[in-house]
Amino acid sequence: MSIRRILLVLIIFAFSIANAQITNVRKWRKSEVDSLDHGLFLFDERLFLQAAPIFEQIMKNHPKEEFVKYTFAKCALFRSDKHEEAYLIFTELYPKYNDIQDFNYDIALASLYNNRFDEAEEYNTKFLATKRISLQDKRRADALKSNIVYARYYTAIPTSAKVFNLGSNINTPGDEYVPAITADESTLIFTYVGENSIGGRQNEYQQPDPKGFFAEDIYISRKKDGEFQKAERIDSLCSNLPDAAISQSIDGSTLFMYQDLDDGHGDIYKCELQGKDYTKPKKLKGINSFSWDGHCSLSPNGKVLYFSSERVGGYGGRDIYKAELMADSTWGDVTNLGDSINTRFDDDAPFIHADGRTLFFSSKGRTSMGGYDIFRSTYNPMDSTFGHAENLGCPINSTDDDIYFVLAANGKSAYYSSGRKGGQGLKDIYKVEANFADPVSALYLVEGTVKSEDVPVEAAIKIQNLNTNTEFSSLRSNSSSGFYLSALPAGARYKITYSYQTKSPKIIEVDATATSGFTQSAVNIDFAKQIDSVVPIVTPVIAAVQPVSQASLASASTSSVKASAAPTSSTLVVPAVASATPSIVKPVVAGAAIATAVKTPTVKDNFIPNTKFQEKTMRYVAKYGDISAPDLEFKVQFSAFKSGKNYAFPHLSKIGKIDRVILGDGYTRLVIGGSFKTLRPAWSINKKVVNAGEKEAFIQAYYKGKRTSFEELEKLKIFVEK
Repeated sequence: MSIRRILLVLIIFAFSIANAQITNVRKWRKSEVDSLDHGLFLFDERLFLQAAPIFEQIMKNHPKEEFVKYTFAKCALFRSDKHEEAYLIFTELYPKYNDIQDFNYDIALASLYNNRFDEAEEYNTKFLATKRISLQDKRRADALKSNIVYARYYTAIPTSAKVFNLGSNINTPGDEYVPAITADESTLIFTYVGENSIGGRQNEYQQPDPKGFFAEDIYISRKKDGEFQKAERIDSLCSNLPDAAISQSIDGSTLFMYQDLDDGHGDIYKCELQGKDYTKPKKLKGINSFSWDGHCSLSPNGKVLYFSSERVGGYGGRDIYKAELMADSTWGDVTNLGDSINTRFDDDAPFIHADGRTLFFSSKGRTSMGGYDIFRSTYNPMDSTFGHAENLGCPINSTDDDIYFVLAANGKSAYYSSGRKGGQGLKDIYKVEANFADPVSALYLVEGTVKSEDVPVEAAIKIQNLNTNTEFSSLRSNSSSGFYLSALPAGARYKITYSYQTKSPKIIEVDATATSGFTQSAVNIDFAKQIDSVVPIVTPVIAAVQPVSQASLASASTSSVKASAAPTSSTLVVPAVASATPSIVKPVVAGAAIATAVKTPTVKDNFIPNTKFQEKTMRYVAKYGDISAPDLEFKVQFSAFKSGKNYAFPHLSKIGKIDRVILGDGYTRLVIGGSFKTLRPAWSINKKVVNAGEKEAFIQAYYKGKRTSFEELEKLKIFVEK
């Protein structure tokens, strides 16, 4: 009997005991029974968002079936627009069914989501007092207890921040999340999932399926007259597969994306804006692992990338890392940001501000009010670490997920996605008037256009820190608009060199040694003219500011600041304070488990591999086939899918038992033969599965409960050749 069938029997049994009657689904229409079966399959796979509308429809047709109402309410806990409904159903059913073990936890969570903190505390205390409570249940109840304490605290002392829904130009009844802005707020890119997704509902083969899933699409909106216009899909970046935006570089020339191209773990990609079009996404080199790598943020000088990952060796769940740009344009020196940022819970969605020092991220740990809360930490150049993480408080944070926070260069306007009550649909994108009591570090924003004889050109722009005599950054203006933008940390002097074809370079100097707060200037360059369009806009962070938009730069007026007489050079003198982009000290990472090996006589393997990964596995089996270590196991995987269909594999029945592996990413993985302590016996089963017809079967390694790669096991010194 399948797990979902067992679940159905248990739920019906629990509710039947109280009702003294048995629900007879045999009287239901076949389509309703099929819907119930599919809903329970999704429930079993923990795909609660997809299961919720199915149970909601069944509940409408059978309003007296209390087990359906209860199951719908459990799913509704994962829908921000259904939290109140979940609470009402739980309170209705609680007097009759409070002996169901999870009921006290469910109603406690629903109470928290509805800001009923006293009730949430009462129900959670009852759940903790359950005699049969497991260690896992105790941990989630303890976490909920902490959420209740901090939710009560932060809602009682709200900050002066103001939160606004961005409205119907951006948000829909579907999901909108991961806002990515340019530093001047002129462009907003985000991810959408809903009825308008390319391909509609589809199965894992991208075929139409009314019970299937919507894939993610990428949308863009540009600001006009201070307002973001109706968002449009970026068709060149969207397909039937999930295509999600992650972040932009501060000038919008680089867009980072997340894609999961059927490998089951997801990676970070990037594409470049060349003229008006984006290049084809390419996987980042040096960062992606064999685990989930799903969000990132690029430092203002383009040399440090902060990203979140589930790779082996972290503090628990998702952790935040940083990587350095190498000389060959790959990413390396990957370092965990340490316990001042990461916890044993999920820590995700890093965003490094244009000042290069202020890091925003979301965490389910620390002082979270519930789900993800947004935190801030500032880099300390004295000890090369990030300091204590501060919760941004209420109303920015709520008892639901608040995540993907980004802040404009001026330190005033922020954007993030939240599942709070009162939105347009599921997750929405909100704008924040931060009103921070302590502003971000001072910086100088230089932006403008580069032309030759009034025609926009793609020029090479190099920025040198004259204090240290080192290159700060290099960038290019857009070939279509001529636009460029750079954020310079205060406290230094900079030389900016503009080069185009065989023209004589144009050079300006920016003195930001005494700058305080936020300063912005438009510097327009025309290789056919003398530099005469330097428009300073001095805007301290404590004052309201209207950022310069890309569209307005072309018509910027002549500066009142005195420029040097030389036609190729200008000097800007403005106030400031800050430091260059940080280099973070590597934290101590717990050492790898001690591996052991048992010598096995070498036997020639005559198997002919079908894939490159099978070929690689043969090499690893030859070197490390008998190595074992605590918390290390191997499984033979031969299939993965997203839909709710059942699959039968009679041709594999004699090889071993088939099990499902659920990792919470929407995929169901099929493995065979159980778990193996070493590679060699797993490889033996792998070959049998291939010979039986599953040509792409492969071995997946798991270390401390997380998927990992053979290469990672070598790095951890677990795979050591004997």
